[in-house]
Amino acid sequence: MRLKLDVPEKVREILDKFEGAGYEIYIVGGVIRDAILNKPLYDWDFTTNATPEQILKLFPDAFYDNKFGTVGIKNGDGRPYEITTYRTEENYTDNRHPDKIAWGSHLQEDLLRRDFTINALALDHKFELIDLFDGLLDLKNKLIRAVGNPNDRFGEDALRMMRAIRIGAQLGFTIEQATLQAIQANAGKIKQIAVERVKDELFKLLASDYAADGYMLLRGAGLAEQILPEMEETFGVEQKSPGRHHMYDVGTHSVESLRFCVSLDPVTRLATLIHDVGKAKTQRIFPDGRITFYNHEMESARIAENMATRLRFPNEEKDKFVRLVRWHQFTVNEDQTDSAIRRILKNVGLTNMPDMLALRVADRLGGGARATSWRQKQPFSIQDLKINGNDVMKMKKLKPGPKVGKYLEIIFAKVEKGLPNEREILLGELNKLTL
Repeated sequence: MRLKLDVPEKVREILDKFEGAGYEIYIVGGVIRDAILNKPLYDWDFTTNATPEQILKLFPDAFYDNKFGTVGIKNGDGRPYEITTYRTEENYTDNRHPDKIAWGSHLQEDLLRRDFTINALALDHKFELIDLFDGLLDLKNKLIRAVGNPNDRFGEDALRMMRAIRIGAQLGFTIEQATLQAIQANAGKIKQIAVERVKDELFKLLASDYAADGYMLLRGAGLAEQILPEMEETFGVEQKSPGRHHMYDVGTHSVESLRFCVSLDPVTRLATLIHDVGKAKTQRIFPDGRITFYNHEMESARIAENMATRLRFPNEEKDKFVRLVRWHQFTVNEDQTDSAIRRILKNVGLTNMPDMLALRVADRLGGGARATSWRQKQPFSIQDLKINGNDVMKMKKLKPGPKVGKYLEIIFAKVEKGLPNEREILLGELNKLTL
């Protein structure tokens, strides 16, 4: 199978120069997967039978400063093209790095050490696909499957367990059963990985298209309790109560809030996920069925600060993270004074306001409330009215159409002029109207 690719000139130059010198050279890694999935192509990586010293002779301006056989060639967009010598690896006593590396002589040796079948594809200089582990079939079936024995792959680098789930969240793929079982069996090894690498994978997952599903897969695989143990206490903490809007327990609500978060910033998305984490410690249940969580946002902020310290957030990220969690309960209404508004802006931070609004709306939607229900009293839009299009169609015996919207616009204009935004009053006013 030959792929048709829009290949940068530098990539063609690399392929031609290796071929001209008599070396084997293959394109490898995620760029092939992305090409097959018709996604943008960014990371061009190569593998070769040439040693690092031989590569440097072909590209004198390249750089080589590691023991893993990877030579970097400068690229205009800032990320170098990486060319790695075929290699074999032995023993991973720290579940992170091989104890011994030896240069290989065949492409198969190199592909055998890669993480997942969809990342173990290769292209030769004519762009013919080499697929030794049925990676193409797994792409078709939307599966993340380890190359060979998954226990071996995760023993080589425990971070691969998170990477499997992160790639699944980015692509909307599922984890193949044996691979998932191996993650569950080896989940505790993630603690042997540098926390900075763990945080990086977590943030990539949170920034993905399927962040909420990815987090739930982290839970199912046993990794979430290793990385974000504080969240585990929130599942099963009931918050349905008379007069309250909540549909779910705290943990489920938190995941659903993440699902509705429109911000792509991983700090904001993590804040959205853990914004109610303090409810596990502040819950009070009364004999009449009422449930309260007084000052839960303060407890949540304390937990958020500890979490950020453990995951080694830079100070700027940590400050934003804690602020979003601490002040997520804020509301606005037309009666607030200028000084009250200034306090909100000071507490949240002006630059953080768009992300705070994203969290606030996600919080409401994740609990089954309307997106604008955190705004008090005076409605900001037609969507804030206590009646909707269904009420109009029922009362006026209309089908969906422009006339329904016109009725709502008239009612909204009356509310803006002082008509109370109360359902019975609005229905009474609607009953008087004719168009």
